[in-house]
Amino acid sequence: MATVAMKSHPDGATHSRTCSTSTIRRMTFLLVGVGGFLGAISRYSVDLLVSNAVGTRFPLGILIVNVSGAFVLGVLFAVTDRGALPDAIRLPAFVGFIGAYTTFSTLMLDSWRLGQDGALLAAVANLAGSVVLGMLAVGAGLAVGRIVGSN
Repeated sequence: MATVAMKSHPDGATHSRTCSTSTIRRMTFLLVGVGGFLGAISRYSVDLLVSNAVGTRFPLGILIVNVSGAFVLGVLFAVTDRGALPDAIRLPAFVGFIGAYTTFSTLMLDSWRLGQDGALLAAVANLAGSVVLGMLAVGAGLAVGRIVGSN
């Protein structure tokens, strides 16, 4: 059994409730799934929005998803590292949302297809841009998360 603190009373008081470990595990699975749903919908929305706005063969939407996902992951990691993000939110956010939102496998497939279509320079630019900008975004996210987490 585990004790879970809940704020369910209108007066804002914290009340405790005892839950079985299996109940907590099931709830974690459900929350990871919800996070995954939201991450996948966000990924699709960003890619669609960018692709429609730019209308290029270059997978710019996926590049933006990968860079912004790296940034958000950096922020969340830094905030979690400082204890500012509860453990109960860590798995749904990291594994669920970010896991579904970032699209490394799509990056590889898009780059492969660009190369296969003879656009080797675009394939290399897509790979290099994702890696370099992703590393910069993680660094920026860590810095922002450390600032936010210290307040």
